[in-house]
Amino acid sequence: MTLLAPVHAILARTGLDAIALVPGANFLRIFGKDFHQMERPLVIVVPRTGSPVAIVPNLEMGSFAPLGFPGEVFDWRDEEGFMGAFMKAGAALPQLGKGARIGVEGQRMRVFDFQALQKALPHAAFEDAHAEISTVRLHKTPAEIEALREAIRRSEVALEATLQQVKVGMTEKQVEAILLGELFRAGCDGLSFDPIVAAGDNAAKPHASARADYVIKAGDALLFDFGGRYRHFNADITRTFFVGHVSDHDRAFYETVLAANAKGREISRPGMTASEVDDAVCKVLENSQFAAFKRHKTGHGLGLDVHEAPQIMRGNMAKLEPGMIFTIEPGLYRDGEAGVRIEDDVVVTETGIESLTTFPRDLRVIG
Repeated sequence: MTLLAPVHAILARTGLDAIALVPGANFLRIFGKDFHQMERPLVIVVPRTGSPVAIVPNLEMGSFAPLGFPGEVFDWRDEEGFMGAFMKAGAALPQLGKGARIGVEGQRMRVFDFQALQKALPHAAFEDAHAEISTVRLHKTPAEIEALREAIRRSEVALEATLQQVKVGMTEKQVEAILLGELFRAGCDGLSFDPIVAAGDNAAKPHASARADYVIKAGDALLFDFGGRYRHFNADITRTFFVGHVSDHDRAFYETVLAANAKGREISRPGMTASEVDDAVCKVLENSQFAAFKRHKTGHGLGLDVHEAPQIMRGNMAKLEPGMIFTIEPGLYRDGEAGVRIEDDVVVTETGIESLTTFPRDLRVIG
């Protein structure tokens, strides 16, 4: 298989005349290397016919050359600016004239990258093809699955080590600092995202930030949503605990979320639609006494990006297929009081799913 075979397959399937790629998860999946997106644009254009071109900052040429890019490279230096390289690249793509359709990564390409491409190819029509381009990451290879499994394993080691140190009277920020240290101690390459460590009323905010001025109290819910990265793959795990003790009401609240999570893991299998999975999980919450506290879909794809296809939500009729990885993360949130979310990362197999997360889900009181 040639380096650009996945891109040519997308071009053939969509009828696009070219695809423009910028550094990010799709770039990493195709070329095996990522580049920082800073003030210097790096853009690759792959046409359906003819040779591809690359616009590359000169200071990145030493890193770009090992990719074995099978086309012409137009490099540029800071003192001259990037527009000249874009214009030369455009001139090397005469087939992308009037009526040509060029797909771009709408969720990734920046405005000034896009405007430079428009100037270089003024007669072409540009359209958002992010979803189509991202299909290169939809099915994970065995090696990619193992990388994510290891990211999860190391993250779970870090979580258990953190829980052993949590005490009533700590702040969320103190617990967050412990978690960060344990993630790197466990051997993670980096963070999937800034972790969420949220106690009490803060746990009722799905995307909370740790507070330095809130002291964790007995009876608080303590929610961790976090993940370590390993070989570019991102773990994404949520577990909720109670500190000191748990009320009967909060126990029922927790058990409802746990039942929804279990339903998702029980029914998911190849051939089901993402909509069917979400519907089954959501109905557990919606048919409970806590229906008013449901706020979000069941989950999302996971891999080189923390959020990618497939989106596990009602209305998404995409079918689950072996090699896809997604999260099952139902949650309930009582504003001003508490929140519970339980999130697992699962891979679709030939017969069902396998949960890559193994951290216990049963209600646990810590501290």
